[in-house]
Amino acid sequence: MVDVQGSVQGTVAPGYEPVRDAFTGNFAKRGERGAAVTVYRHGERVVDLWAGTRDVDGTAPWERDTAQIVHSATKGVAAAIPLLLHQRGELDLDAPVGTYWPEYKAYGKEHTLVRHLLSHRAGLPALDHPLPAHALDAAPDALAAQTPAWEPGTAHGYHAHTYGWLLGELVRRVTGRTLGRWLDEEVARPLGLDLWVGLPPAEAHRPGRTGPVEPPASSSSLRLRPKRAVSDAYANPASLTRRAFGSLLNPDENAPAYRATELPASGGIATARSLAAFYAALIGPLSGHPPLLTPATIDLARAEESAGPDRVLIVNTRFGLGYMLHSPASPLLSPSSFGHPGRGGPLAFADPESGIAFGYVTNGFQKGVTADPRAQALVRAVRAAL
Repeated sequence: MVDVQGSVQGTVAPGYEPVRDAFTGNFAKRGERGAAVTVYRHGERVVDLWAGTRDVDGTAPWERDTAQIVHSATKGVAAAIPLLLHQRGELDLDAPVGTYWPEYKAYGKEHTLVRHLLSHRAGLPALDHPLPAHALDAAPDALAAQTPAWEPGTAHGYHAHTYGWLLGELVRRVTGRTLGRWLDEEVARPLGLDLWVGLPPAEAHRPGRTGPVEPPASSSSLRLRPKRAVSDAYANPASLTRRAFGSLLNPDENAPAYRATELPASGGIATARSLAAFYAALIGPLSGHPPLLTPATIDLARAEESAGPDRVLIVNTRFGLGYMLHSPASPLLSPSSFGHPGRGGPLAFADPESGIAFGYVTNGFQKGVTADPRAQALVRAVRAAL
């Protein structure tokens, strides 16, 4: 490994200098404020970089252990838990959800399968009555009492927030533990990861402040405008799109209480290093630990379950069991990759064929749900380095 010179801190292995160059370019050309990126290959860290400010609106530097909220990149972390429970024989992916959660078996959801929750096919992308962050204990009961927007299993639409409440309640019913606690006890602490769904009070100092940022005009002018149907869906308060993203009312992501709340769809907090290490551990040995997932379970994670027009995102999307798959809407490293982006920038994934595991976090969230230009510049650089 060689030291990276200048304002960018960290290390890159020989041959991965294009990733350093792309990371530097994000600050020079793509409006980056503070960020980190880490890449593992076959369980070895080959890129570990950070730069900029800890807070999107501050001047203190981003440190080696700075963490950030990763929005929907949390979904990829959460998805591993049902897969691990299935691998251990504790959860049947083809069983009705009501087998584990009897109250769910009502109002047209009797035949909803566990795999439908993971693949955004459950038909519950939005709460009929949105909830504030301090009242989210009511979300599972509210979802159990709802009628699905479509017959479960017949279509897919991105469950922006409800994904986390559905998976969280399923995990609680199966294990007796919250999803965040299970993650901490079974995965994060054993592997030494700075990765939380529900930030402990002792770690409250770790994340920097986040906020929206606009890309430079020179960058944004090169980006294609969204299709009219997409723009209309986001502009219409009654659309399934707006309702899905609005199911959580007025979140203040910088508030300590919000960060402490378990939000398995959108509220995970992590370092780039730990996000990448998590995916490295899914697909291979890491620091003396055996892989978390067997080859058969990896195949389940990335086998296509949903594809085509997404009733929430409007564009075509592809999902495996809990993971976004490589597509024009969400480009990853290769067709073998599985992972998840976060709204506004974050991205994490694994590519079993190349042995790559990737994690990128930022404090400046740009417009867009998938295919952030900063993350994509880094992915292209990793591809070029292979």
